[in-house]
Amino acid sequence: MTKLSVNLNKVALLRNTRNIGIPSITKMAKICIEAGANGITVHPRPDQRHIRPSDVYDLAEVVSSVEFNIEGNPLESSFMEIVRRVKPTQCTLVPDTPDTFTSDSGWDLTQNHERLLPIIQELQSLGCRVSLFMDADIEQICLVPATGAERIELYTEPYATAFRENHNLEATWQQFAQAAEKSQELGLGVNAGHDLNLANLAKFCTIPNILEVSIGHALTAEALEMGFAHTVRQYIAILLK
Repeated sequence: MTKLSVNLNKVALLRNTRNIGIPSITKMAKICIEAGANGITVHPRPDQRHIRPSDVYDLAEVVSSVEFNIEGNPLESSFMEIVRRVKPTQCTLVPDTPDTFTSDSGWDLTQNHERLLPIIQELQSLGCRVSLFMDADIEQICLVPATGAERIELYTEPYATAFRENHNLEATWQQFAQAAEKSQELGLGVNAGHDLNLANLAKFCTIPNILEVSIGHALTAEALEMGFAHTVRQYIAILLK
């Protein structure tokens, strides 16, 4: 079965609009784990607009029963400082800059191979599995084994867009299927993430042997839709007493 890692960034974004600690990141992690999630993902950024280093340290204390995946750009010193302290199960290395709105492309290993090599070696020495955030670009994926990374995470926004707009969907899905197949032939594990949701996930995961999907924004939005009515009823029940 493909494993689900829940990204808590958007929960932290909501929390950061006030200074009273709700919603609690650790409480939400526990809820996800109790519901059957196989992992927790966070992507701390230098501007701390959602997940903060303190969140990562707090989560490390409560997610020992599942995989802990920390995403980020390893060329930013703050990311490596966090990882050295926490030693998560997996580090997903993402080439986003500090001012990037959201992750929007995979690594260009032609340009970044040499810079990533010592970082990947250090992460593995800490006991972390390393995954590289990659486009569904077979030419680039063929360069991954030389870095020593064990997995890739396919950047799935193009697939999600094709699904949402019902435009060029089969061709886009085939591109991802071929990229995953080639990765597996090269001995790489394949994860996937970005804009996957309840509507488009099932079709995507007909691609064989996807090991893990990391989902945050859509899952958080869907939870608001599916859980708000129950919460409103709880408030009304109190007021009726």
